[in-house]
Amino acid sequence: MIGIVGGVGPYAGLDLVRNIFDQTLARTDQEHLDVVMLSMPSSITDRTEYLIGQNGENPGLAIADVIKRLEAAGATVAGIPCNTAHADKIFSCTVNELQQAGSKICLLNLVEEVIASIRKRHPHAVNIGVLSTTGTQKSGVYTRALEAADLRAVSIDPDMQEKLIHAAIYSPSYGIKAHSNPATSRARQELITGIRQLKALGADLVLKGCTEIALAIPEEEIEGIPLLDPAISLARALIAAIDPSKLKPLPS
Repeated sequence: MIGIVGGVGPYAGLDLVRNIFDQTLARTDQEHLDVVMLSMPSSITDRTEYLIGQNGENPGLAIADVIKRLEAAGATVAGIPCNTAHADKIFSCTVNELQQAGSKICLLNLVEEVIASIRKRHPHAVNIGVLSTTGTQKSGVYTRALEAADLRAVSIDPDMQEKLIHAAIYSPSYGIKAHSNPATSRARQELITGIRQLKALGADLVLKGCTEIALAIPEEEIEGIPLLDPAISLARALIAAIDPSKLKPLPS
């Protein structure tokens, strides 16, 4: 059974479930894979606030607790649909907690799955634009992973990152976290502005490096630049971990 850590943010968990269903070969209800999601947003502190020092409680502890509950419910493989939660300071805390608890669940690493997707789907892309929260940017979640894969991370300038991209995600008046369904036109336009800057800086491909960005930017390409959704990469990896024969082939 697939286990999903919900609540990081809540709509990101729902979007991952949808992607699992969309990427599964199934003709009937019964042919779909079993999935359990536990959404406990009140228990998991904000990942970016923790990374930039505004909150002292490591959210990796609460994430590990959710995963242990998923395992108790029967999950054998799990995923966390939050890029920022894969910052080493948080993800390593989650992994350590699970190891100390004797957990046997297979926890997939979203960032590793994204790198694998780039290699498979965009083998000629070298300069990878990263559109994400400030926490993901400052912690270097993708910068280090891309460099280790002999790829180059392309980042938005810090002022635009904070005033446009981070605000498009976190603003209480128009950001995706506050207005997820539907996302506001302002959030969408500010993210598109970020995509344009990454393209101007030489990006061959742009990562939707916050799982909620896809709620405002569902397209796989904008203005000639391909976009990669980490939630789809994670969904496909979760399916493959349970039953590879259930995985839909990638479009040619």
